[in-house]
Amino acid sequence: MGKLTYSMATSLDGYAVDADGKFDWAEPDEELHTHFTEVTKSVSTYLYGRRMYETMVYWETAHTIPDQPEFVLEWARVWRAADKVVYSSTLEQVSSERTRLEREFDPDALRDLKAATEGELTIEGPTLAAAALRAGLVDEIGQYLAPVVVGGGTPFFPDGVRLDLRLLEQRRFGNGVVLVRYAVQH
Repeated sequence: MGKLTYSMATSLDGYAVDADGKFDWAEPDEELHTHFTEVTKSVSTYLYGRRMYETMVYWETAHTIPDQPEFVLEWARVWRAADKVVYSSTLEQVSSERTRLEREFDPDALRDLKAATEGELTIEGPTLAAAALRAGLVDEIGQYLAPVVVGGGTPFFPDGVRLDLRLLEQRRFGNGVVLVRYAVQH
C-alpha cells in the first residue's frame, strides 16, 4: 500500500502562497533542491490540482533550457519519471508525459490508488491537500518553514481539520529553512 505525503514550503506564519498568490520567497537553493530530489526519488505518483500542475509542468521541458545546473537537471529527471494525476474541472488537457486528468477529486478512488501503489504518492497544493486531509487519506506531512512571515494568503492547513501528529524528523538547512516532518495518527 502506498503512503500519501503532503509536503511543501510554507511561510513561518503557515501560508503556502502569500496574499498576492506568490511563493517566490520559498524558492529552493541548491542544498534544498538536492534534498527535494533525494526525498522524492521514491515517489511513484504526484497528485496535483490545476494551479500546482501549471507551476510544476515546467519540469517536463526544463532539461531543454541551456546551462541548467546538474542539480536542476536531476530534479527534472526524477519528476518526469513519476506518474502524475491532475484534478481539474477547468483544465482542457495535460501537457506532460505520464499524466492523466481527473475531473473531480474522489476520496474512494484515491483510497484505491493508494492500495494499488507500492511506491509513495505525494499530494501537492493546499486546496487539493485540504480535500485529502478532510478525507483522512494523508499519512505524512512535511512542512518546510521558510524564514519569512507573509501576513496572509492560502494556508498550508485547512480550517476545521484536526490532526494528531507524531514527529518523524526535524532538520535545518543552511538558508534558514526548517523541515518538520510528521506521521498522521489515524
